[in-house]
Amino acid sequence: MDWRLAGRDSLARRLFASAATLTLAILLVSGLVLSALHSNYAVRTFDDQLDIYMKALIADVAVNSDSGDRSTLGDLGEPRFRTPLSGWYWQVTKLSPDNSQTVDVQVSPSLFAGRLPHGDASGKQPFARARTVVATGVDDRPLRMVESYIDIGEQGRYLVAVAADPTEVNDEVRSFNWALVVTFGVLALALLGSATLQVRFGLRPVGQLRRALAAIRRGEADRIEGHFPTEIAPLTEELNQLVSTNREIVERARTQVGNLAHALKTPLSVLMNEAETAKGPLAAKVREQSALMNDQVQHYLDRARAATRAVAIGASTPVEPVLTRLVRAFSRIHAERGVTFRFEADPGLTFRGERQDLEEVLGNLADNAGKWARREVVISARRLPGQVGGRSMIAFAVVDDGPGLPPEMRGEAVQRGRRLDESKPGSGLGLSIVQDIATMYAGTLSLGDGPGGGLAVSVTLPAIDDKA
Repeated sequence: MDWRLAGRDSLARRLFASAATLTLAILLVSGLVLSALHSNYAVRTFDDQLDIYMKALIADVAVNSDSGDRSTLGDLGEPRFRTPLSGWYWQVTKLSPDNSQTVDVQVSPSLFAGRLPHGDASGKQPFARARTVVATGVDDRPLRMVESYIDIGEQGRYLVAVAADPTEVNDEVRSFNWALVVTFGVLALALLGSATLQVRFGLRPVGQLRRALAAIRRGEADRIEGHFPTEIAPLTEELNQLVSTNREIVERARTQVGNLAHALKTPLSVLMNEAETAKGPLAAKVREQSALMNDQVQHYLDRARAATRAVAIGASTPVEPVLTRLVRAFSRIHAERGVTFRFEADPGLTFRGERQDLEEVLGNLADNAGKWARREVVISARRLPGQVGGRSMIAFAVVDDGPGLPPEMRGEAVQRGRRLDESKPGSGLGLSIVQDIATMYAGTLSLGDGPGGGLAVSVTLPAIDDKA
């Protein structure tokens, strides 16, 4: 599958866009969920650690209150509680019997004579569940603090608090999030690459089908061959049936046109032969009208044949060999008058149609140009840039160095049977036939001025696209 040829409505782009959107959405939601879960886990683990220190501190308070010895209070086995302003602190506040006043405050050495904030202890129940709050420490650093109220009876009531700087938790969460972003970014790239390969592999039969149809259109194959997946196999059979039906219709039309030609030409020949042997005005009129009928019949038979060829699937004709033969033939025909023929063509041009039609178009134009040319006739073939009506086109031009044709007479020149100069041989059907064939192939015919003042006749006909 060539992604450069995939347009906005390409099936490959749709599949890739949908896969990419779903992949990125799933990864984004998964990343947010994992980040939230890890953040909650890290904070909960941090709070559990504070809660362990809180319970150890409460046990110390109860034991020291019974013994009256407070020298070992707060010995929790954590060096950071003894390092000044380490960010890890504890505080034990003894309250009055009615919880309205602070009787005594003991703090960890790390507080360095500072104090932790605490809430209102009035109305608290003994051994109430510890609460977790966010507070500001003595050095204005944010702290995460666990606070609990205990009542030891006669030994008093205490408000116990343990606080720590959550920076390490935040750093851990931030580090995890960055690792998550990098991991999911690499995973996204891998999944997008996998989606690309899946789309390419999945649509490979479509590309194979496209190439098979292009081969039929170029005349290189008669039908679609090869093995296709179950979803596409019925389509290939229908297309093969369509191609066969088209050929049958075209062949039947050609046969009928040929039969009609024989059926009409025989009576006309009889009439013309009989009129030739007779004399008088009636015989002359019969000869005149029979000749006219013969021209008309021949014209419409040629047009019918061209029409059946124009709709045939798989017809293609290389341009350069046709031009070579025409130039050689007309150079010999007009050799006595000293008129030379030459051609200029882009390499590799292929006409999407029957050879007979291309020869008839260029032959009529070359014959007409040769009659009027003084020295030279130039036939050119160029591929038009872009597409016309969704098809690639070839622009043919036949230019002579003759007297040319006034613009006001060019419309009459393409009328069927119209001869602007009776001194030149011909039936007057040449340009009309060219216009009919060009129209059948969705092309155009135009008359203009040549570089040397002669007539330039331009015809556009469909081309086989090199990318097909």
